[in-house]
Amino acid sequence: MLQHARELLAVRSPLDAELIVSEILGAWWGHRVPDGDVEEVIGEALVDYARTAGTPAALALLTGMAYMGTPRQAAKAERAALELMENGVARPGWADRVGMVAPEDCYVSRDVFGDQDSIVCTYSYGGAERHALVILVDRNKAGAVQPAGDPFAPAARAGRPPTSGMVRDAWVSSRVDTLLDHCRREGRDNPLMRFEQLDPRDTKALLWSALDLTDDTDDPPVNENFGTYHAFVRARVDILPPGGRLPQPPVYGPDRRATIAARFLASDEAEGLSDRSAASRCVDRIIDYGCTHDFGRPLRVSPLKCEMFLLDWLPRKVLLSPTEQDAVPHVLAAWVRWAGKRTGLPEEGIRATLDALWDATAKFADAYRDPSAFGLDRELVGRLLPDGDLEALSRRAFALPFLSGTHRRSGRHGFIDLSTLDPADPDDRRVVLEFEHPGADEEHIEAHERLTERLWDGEPPQLWETAQSLLDVGYERHEILHKLIDVLDRCGDDPEALREALRVLRHEPPPE
Repeated sequence: MLQHARELLAVRSPLDAELIVSEILGAWWGHRVPDGDVEEVIGEALVDYARTAGTPAALALLTGMAYMGTPRQAAKAERAALELMENGVARPGWADRVGMVAPEDCYVSRDVFGDQDSIVCTYSYGGAERHALVILVDRNKAGAVQPAGDPFAPAARAGRPPTSGMVRDAWVSSRVDTLLDHCRREGRDNPLMRFEQLDPRDTKALLWSALDLTDDTDDPPVNENFGTYHAFVRARVDILPPGGRLPQPPVYGPDRRATIAARFLASDEAEGLSDRSAASRCVDRIIDYGCTHDFGRPLRVSPLKCEMFLLDWLPRKVLLSPTEQDAVPHVLAAWVRWAGKRTGLPEEGIRATLDALWDATAKFADAYRDPSAFGLDRELVGRLLPDGDLEALSRRAFALPFLSGTHRRSGRHGFIDLSTLDPADPDDRRVVLEFEHPGADEEHIEAHERLTERLWDGEPPQLWETAQSLLDVGYERHEILHKLIDVLDRCGDDPEALREALRVLRHEPPPE
């Protein structure tokens, strides 16, 4: 990295210098390190190494990091740079101008579907070296990812609904007028595009929210070069004026969702749906998806949203009956026509969305993983998935594999037919666990109850991930259960300790 910093000695422009420093800082962006913060482990260590090197390239790098590094890196870099200057190390010519940049205007080029925004912010150094920063904010991919963060954090943080999407790409252009002319022309001539000016204060709020979601996501779906711009983007967003607010998504409670569904089913667009019962269940899924995974926008329709709903979300998350599998593409098509009209989507947009929907419908049968197609009894699957969460099937079957047969309860008369029990009910779940562990004492059964409840709910998600890792290396199911119980008993209510213990357990060597 210090060798790379030698390029800083050959440039004259503060903009070029900032971009080079951002590229160096992006070398470790997005990486995770065990037992530490990568910005401290690598970034702050780089500051210390540059101070020790004491070369002009080191001073140039420290000068850039004092502006573009994290707060801790910036403070350390500034102190180190002053020390080198006092020792007579030569400063680069651009040093006095780095960071002396002012924001001008903000714009957005967006598609009418609401899939993504291209935010354009213009800046200059005292009226010179005018340049534009273009930031791509994606509103579809953001709904499909889970923030990394702390999975044990309060729901207010871990489950916060981002309202601005996710930053997926960024780049810089010095041809500002040409860029803006192109955006204006596209917004004027393309019926599926819009171009308008934004309040810089609201732009800052929108971009901070989108950047935070990107930074908090494990392996975010960003452009491969995004890391090189990350520090530059955050520095530029930071100097936009404060005080803006993000529009909060509307709240769609059960009554409001039911009202939307009823209006759709009574509409002309839904008149041709033959199976009204299946249509009702399908539209409930469509509305739930829009409310939960599309930032509270159930009426928004787009080609990409329809594809993600049909080919990604439904196959992973929802248990559909055979009639619902047949009905859902037709219900979705009627929904596109109905919702598109109510949101003012141009006719060209409705046609484009329907074309994408019918293309996806041909792939839906292959994408949808119907458990009955694998020989699983649908009645049994229904007992394991009363909430219809198809993604939970494997972990719940792992936790409760014995759901048929008969069981004679200890100290009691008569037999119990396990196929009549509800595994979602704690009392019935206890009977199943007693059947699996005949003669076990009360403490042992209660330990399995606690673990089974966590696996059933999928909380924390690392618990099932650890179980799968141990299965992959050859551990038997019951041995894995006892390893997980031991971890839960040792960690108690300490989420940090539990997270670390599961991480260690996931990397345990295979049994001999």
